[in-house]
Amino acid sequence: MAERARVAVLGASGFAGAELLRRLLQHPAVEVVRVVADDHLGQPIAAAHPHLEGLSSLRFEPFDAARAVDADFVLMGLPPEASFDVVRSAHGKGVRIIDMSGAFRLKDPALFERFYGRPHPLPELLSDFVYGLPELNRSALRDARYVSSPGCFATTITLGLLPLARAGLLAGAVHTVAITGSSGAGKEPTATTHHPSRAGNVRTYKPHTHPHAPEVASTLAAAGARDLQIEFVPVAGPFVRGIFATSFVPLGDGVLSQGVDGALRQAFGACFEGEPFVREPAGRLPEVIAVAGSCYAEVGYVVRPGGVTVFSALDNLIKGGAGQAVQNLNLMLGIPETTTLADPGPYP
Repeated sequence: MAERARVAVLGASGFAGAELLRRLLQHPAVEVVRVVADDHLGQPIAAAHPHLEGLSSLRFEPFDAARAVDADFVLMGLPPEASFDVVRSAHGKGVRIIDMSGAFRLKDPALFERFYGRPHPLPELLSDFVYGLPELNRSALRDARYVSSPGCFATTITLGLLPLARAGLLAGAVHTVAITGSSGAGKEPTATTHHPSRAGNVRTYKPHTHPHAPEVASTLAAAGARDLQIEFVPVAGPFVRGIFATSFVPLGDGVLSQGVDGALRQAFGACFEGEPFVREPAGRLPEVIAVAGSCYAEVGYVVRPGGVTVFSALDNLIKGGAGQAVQNLNLMLGIPETTTLADPGPYP
């Protein structure tokens, strides 16, 4: 690009904001011109993110929806209500938006009201947003004005099941349990997310009512799944980063009689061939330590009587959040989507 794109980061003081800034401050095609937060106001970004000390002279600004859209791109990790305000201010202007909240992921306003507990205030704009899963919508993302970046659980589960949906092998009830790291709960501690109550503990929350379940079902239906029902139980784990999902998928008698191993190898190989950030590990199944700190996701499966069990893992803050947002940004800029994202995570 002849000139670097001007980018504003909203919700910049949280964990997702830290990952966005870590990638964007070294990005050759963008210039971060504004960092917005509800804390650390007037302070340099190192006040919230000490690992970014000396990398920028930017200081945190208070939220102002009208001022926030004075940029070429706005990347925002805000609550849905604040996202709505930004989109209202941006509508009809040239700014392009990547929203990391759940404000525009569900295209059905009735589903939004059911799972988010309130009517959608901008249903007329839902169709303007492209769902930001590059493995499914890469072509549409390149030309998108507005992008709704997927949820962390939704990305993990969808990537594991996408090969089956595309191959016509996904139908009926799928049962998924996924365990997530504490960073997914955000930076401010609560009674159930504070480290003393999280470390050494495992607990479920929002079983069968989590808003990422309809997000997964809608996305996979668009990819070829039939009559899909996602029964999802999320689990809070004692580690910091990562999600590990296990999905139990039934397979029809026709598939089983045709040879399920060959059908699955073909489905997974065809789906992820050439994908820069999704891999099937050789000689092992997916695991969190292999992807934590990186933008990579791992998928794998084992065949069982009557079906297949699919495993998927990724870093909730990177491929499940900020990294995927940067991947979408790269596509929208027309540059290699791996820009600033290709590094592997630390081990162990």
